[in-house]
Amino acid sequence: QVQLVESGGGLVQAGGSLRLSCVASGPTFDGYDMGWFRQAPWKEREFVAAISWSGKSTYYAEFVKGRFTISRDKAKSTSYLQMNSLKPEDTAVYYCGADFHAYAGSYAIPHEYDSWGQGTQVTVSS
Repeated sequence: QVQLVESGGGLVQAGGSLRLSCVASGPTFDGYDMGWFRQAPWKEREFVAAISWSGKSTYYAEFVKGRFTISRDKAKSTSYLQMNSLKPEDTAVYYCGADFHAYAGSYAIPHEYDSWGQGTQVTVSS
């Protein structure tokens, strides 16, 4: 199992930016796809963005396209989520996950992920 630790959350005004980091330890970093999800109070965990093990393929939820960018750095065993033009509705706990058995479309399905971090709170004020 891979261990994941997120950081970079915080309080930001609408229109601002944050960069989330997810540091992985354990199995080789290029052995799995990675995804970012978020969960607001009283809501289900929802897909935000994902990146393939090679970094060549990225996927985004419609509501973040053009604002968020996912990336990964093999040398640092870290995935990043750059979030720009933040909106109050982006407020949530953000989680990163590792998917060791990815298949077409699995990147958006929470229960397909094998490991999760503890989450980092993002709060966007209006």
